[in-house]
Amino acid sequence: MSGSFAIAVGRFYEELAEHLVAGARATFARAGHEDVEIFDVSGAFELPLAASYAARSGRFAGVACLGAVIRGETDHYDFVCAETAAGIMRVSLDTGVPCAFGVLTCETMEQALARAGGEKRDQGAHAAEAVMGMAALRDRLASG
Repeated sequence: MSGSFAIAVGRFYEELAEHLVAGARATFARAGHEDVEIFDVSGAFELPLAASYAARSGRFAGVACLGAVIRGETDHYDFVCAETAAGIMRVSLDTGVPCAFGVLTCETMEQALARAGGEKRDQGAHAAEAVMGMAALRDRLASG
């Protein structure tokens, strides 16, 4: 698999961001990718543009996009989740650089913590696995 990887992380929920980054970094490291570069942004809504900058730089084989959106009392949650997911997918399709959606979309902080390396799953690790898998698929198809 050619190239290094990037992590774009929304820091709105700092504790969750730290857990997600730790899971992704450990997963990349286990696969031999110690040189992961991290790009911090304010929140989930900014992730697609950060992913676009990283993907278009030509420096990365893929970008793991990490963050969290927790439902509040307004419709803001629905818009942020939908646009973030669509934006990250658009970057992947427009650039051909895999961008994984490692954004927690939860009702409560407790649910988010459980999915950020807690007892349910490690969304940061899963995003790293997904982006490496897609980069390997791209490389395999390009060489065959």
